[in-house]
Amino acid sequence: MTTAQPKPASDFLQVMSERGFIHQCSDLAGLDKAASEGRITAYVGYDCTAPSLHVGSLISIMMLSWLQEAGGKPIALMGGGTTRVGDPSGKDETRQLRTIEEIDANKDGIKQVFSRFLKFGNGKSDAVMVDNAEWLAPLNYIDFLRDVGRHFSVNRMLTMDSAKMRLEREQELSFIEFNYMLLQAYDYVELSRRYGCNLQMGGSDQWGNIVTGTDLARRMGVKDQLFALTCPLLTTASGAKMGKTASGAIWLNDAQLSAYDYWQFWRNTEDADVERFLKLFTKLPMGEIAKLAALAGAEINDAKKILATEATALIHGRDKAEAAAETARKTFEQGTLASDLPTIEISWSDLEAGLAVPMAFVNAGLAASNGEARRHVQGGGFKINDVTVANDKAQVSAADITSDSVIKLSLGKKKHVLLKPV
Repeated sequence: MTTAQPKPASDFLQVMSERGFIHQCSDLAGLDKAASEGRITAYVGYDCTAPSLHVGSLISIMMLSWLQEAGGKPIALMGGGTTRVGDPSGKDETRQLRTIEEIDANKDGIKQVFSRFLKFGNGKSDAVMVDNAEWLAPLNYIDFLRDVGRHFSVNRMLTMDSAKMRLEREQELSFIEFNYMLLQAYDYVELSRRYGCNLQMGGSDQWGNIVTGTDLARRMGVKDQLFALTCPLLTTASGAKMGKTASGAIWLNDAQLSAYDYWQFWRNTEDADVERFLKLFTKLPMGEIAKLAALAGAEINDAKKILATEATALIHGRDKAEAAAETARKTFEQGTLASDLPTIEISWSDLEAGLAVPMAFVNAGLAASNGEARRHVQGGGFKINDVTVANDKAQVSAADITSDSVIKLSLGKKKHVLLKPV
């Protein structure tokens, strides 16, 4: 018989536990005690590989936010240094190395989202944002090997998932990537020394790197106990990776993905995921979530709309979230053409010449390739101005412009984009 785990004493771990954030913890009782005593400063690292984080990163951002609400101090660590190396975790091939200029530009884009979730300042529980390039970039390689590298066993490093999976699949693991776990472990040491950080959080694929950091800190003389806490790497009920769709990643920044498209992503949640996602990706009280989770049949769609609006409000603000919900209502329930549907501009000359249907839908972001677009046509999935496209040789032209001076492209019943001639 399995013994039930005692309820955590700290507000932080109570939230983490009841909402499903906990996958692994190095010492749950010890972390609970430290959190109860108000002694938690925690960080999550974010490498600057793109100009925006995607929704897969949102779970760890929520963890930092809940930590701050419980009185802990969050650290958002920008990977200006580690991005120059590239994290091999979960990848079958070497990441493309980016220039310093690209990394800095991506870092500026990534920073935008955190002010929605964290309060920054100089107070005890105010969040701080730091860049690991601050201590990694000036490192002397020989000194680093002597001071840090000597504490690492190559035998043990080869058993880490990030290296093991690549080798088992006979995929190349570059020497520079092999060093990544040393740098991430050293981040923990530096943050502990500089900020009193005693908890690193991240996805379950980071477990090996995080506990290596706790071990390195002990070997390098850090006296305080350091903790590791990971959250599950989410997949949907049907097994798809969270944050990825056929048309690309679900970005958190407005410049990469509109509030409406972000709302639609959550509205399209599978029935079996609604309760779990309400717990993880909204701040709704647990009692309200329980009521929504009890809805069945067609009423589950009401819960999905609430999930979409609450999740979108956290990222884009309440006004944009409610506007997205209203746009969806007009489009799907009233059948009217909402002017704030996602819109892309197209030149008059292209329309007058005629644009092939596959290319038009790819340009609108409703298909990833011409081949995928043709398959949608064959399956009856594409519509122009609510009329099903029957031939992939057809063209979108000036003759399709409606009285609203736009052309409406649709994929299924829920994805719509307006083409606006300019």
